[in-house]
Amino acid sequence: MDQPHRTASGAVTESPLVLTDVFTHDGTVGHSITFTYTAAALRPTADLIQNIAALIEGEDLAPVEIAGKLAKRFRLLGTQGLIGMALAGIDMALWDAMARIHKTSLVRLLGGTPKPIPAYGAVGYDGVTDSARVAEDWAKRGFRGVKAKIGYPTVAEDLAVIRAIRKAIGPETALMVDYNQSLTPPAAIERLRHLEDEGLTWIEEPVLANDFSGHALVAREIKTPVQCGENWWGPHDMRNAIEAGASDYMMPDVMKIGGVTGWLRASALAEAHSIPVSNHLWPELSAQLMCVTPTAHFLEYADWWNPIVAEPLRIESGKADVENATGGGVEWNENAVARFAA
Repeated sequence: MDQPHRTASGAVTESPLVLTDVFTHDGTVGHSITFTYTAAALRPTADLIQNIAALIEGEDLAPVEIAGKLAKRFRLLGTQGLIGMALAGIDMALWDAMARIHKTSLVRLLGGTPKPIPAYGAVGYDGVTDSARVAEDWAKRGFRGVKAKIGYPTVAEDLAVIRAIRKAIGPETALMVDYNQSLTPPAAIERLRHLEDEGLTWIEEPVLANDFSGHALVAREIKTPVQCGENWWGPHDMRNAIEAGASDYMMPDVMKIGGVTGWLRASALAEAHSIPVSNHLWPELSAQLMCVTPTAHFLEYADWWNPIVAEPLRIESGKADVENATGGGVEWNENAVARFAA
């Protein structure tokens, strides 16, 4: 990555991806991206996808049916972690192929229409001056919001960053903050009370992602909406979070939530409970899924994978534009793929 993405819990310095192509009998090819977070997981994830592919070769192109078959096959091993990532990579590629066979976009295949989804950009854990500079750049480009990584050693430092960003972006641009799971519930409650008057749109993952009761405690004690979801594995994690009252807003990660099939199930849960939904990464695909998500809120935009995507997602006037998308919105820049191949 040209610019490392720093957080309170560590820095993302590279973007390790497994690219999957699914070939159908008529020559249509579906694509997907699996983000493994660390290069150490690249080969194991690629091997899993290749091994699982043998289980569905020759099947009808029916993503929901295949997702059910594979979930049953791996029930004893579990469908989280690398297995979940591999299954989601296959699911996303199957849906992409399905849309391409019908010569349409995923959003239209799913019965929706393209809509402009307001987008926000991310600001790293970069201190007062650099955070404000990056945030100002997002605002000048027309983005409707910015999200800053905080969780500095003291709440005074968090406040200094927040206030510098607010000054840089003005009062109309939404401002979110993300603690990246860096606090305990008691520490989060104590610290976040100091942020209540800063006009924040949400506070993201103040405590460990799978600590549903801890997040629920924070959500009860803090007036600012709490945002969670990027680290939930499948719709069942989302259901458990809803039952616990773990967050006011939710932002599934299309890979961890179970691909397109998992997203649709999670979206239905959110609608049933009137919970605003944003996304985590996968901007091209997520922008289309947000168009068929009844409680769609904000699109998280990231350009981490733009070098290997033939036509990265377009942002117009601060909103994602998927009007002319094909399939799930991702095709390869083959020259770049060859350059970055591991």
